[in-house]
Amino acid sequence: MNYAVIKKTDVANGPGVRVSLFVSGCRHACKGCFNSEAWDFAYGEPFDDDTLKEILTALEPDYIEGFSVLGGEPFEPENRETVLRVIRAVKDRHPDMNIWCYSGFTFEQLKDTDVSKDILALIDVLVDGKFVEAKKNLRLKFRGSENQRLIDVKKTLASGEVTLLEI
Repeated sequence: MNYAVIKKTDVANGPGVRVSLFVSGCRHACKGCFNSEAWDFAYGEPFDDDTLKEILTALEPDYIEGFSVLGGEPFEPENRETVLRVIRAVKDRHPDMNIWCYSGFTFEQLKDTDVSKDILALIDVLVDGKFVEAKKNLRLKFRGSENQRLIDVKKTLASGEVTLLEI
C-alpha cells in the first residue's frame, strides 16, 4: 500500500487533535473530491515498518485525542490488510485511542467482508458514503456531503442497527 500523507496535528477529520493517515488508491472517483491525487494507487510513498513507527510515535503526545484513516480509500482490497495492521498496532499501543475511518463504501457494503469486518471491529467511528458534490454542505462536521453518515461502530455492531454518532 502507498500513502499520500500523514498529518500529525489534524483537527478536521474527527474531534480534537488527531494523527491522520491518508492512504493512496480509490476507485470511487467522486466528482469534486478534495483529494483526487490520491486516487492513484501508486501516489505517495510505500507504507513500511518505518511509516508505522512514525505514526505510533506521532500518537504519543498527551494532546493527541485520536487517529483517523482516510484516503484515497482505506477499504479498497489493495489497502485493507495494511490498514488493519496499522489499526491493530495503534490499538495495541493505545487501547483507548479513538479511531475514525472514512470510506466511500457504506457500512452495509463493508460489514460482511472478512478484512473489512475486522477493521470495523477495531474502530469507533465510520464516516461512510461517497462524496456527492450536489449534496456538499460546508456546515457539516467531519464530512463533506449530506449523504455521508457518522456511524458509531461499537453501538452499531452491538445492536445490529446502524447507530449514528451524536455530536
